[in-house]
Amino acid sequence: MDINPNEKIRVRLESFSHELLSISCQKILEITQNNNIENVGLVSLPTDKRIYCVLRSPHVNKDSREHFEIRTHKRILDIYYNSSVNIFDLLVKSDLPPGVLYRICLS
Repeated sequence: MDINPNEKIRVRLESFSHELLSISCQKILEITQNNNIENVGLVSLPTDKRIYCVLRSPHVNKDSREHFEIRTHKRILDIYYNSSVNIFDLLVKSDLPPGVLYRICLS
C-alpha cells in the first residue's frame, strides 16, 4: 500500500468504559513513541448518552418507571505517516483490551 507523506492515519476508538479507552490510547501512544513517530494528535469527542425508560411493573403503577443509560466514550488519534515505519501493520497487530472498538482509516 503506497501512502503519500502528507497523509495521516486516523484511529477512532469507542468504548463504554472510559478507563479501557484511556488504557488503549496509552498503548497506541507507546507504540508510536517506540517507533519514533512524533506527530500524534489525540482528540476527545463528546460522550454519547442513551437513556432508556422502562416501566417497573407491567400491570400496576404505570407512573413508576426506571431509567437506564449507556454512555459511549470516544477518542480520535491522528498519526501523521512516517515513510520509514509501516505504522498501519503495527496498529493492526496491537493488543487492545476487549471492549474497545477501533477503526483505522487513511485520510
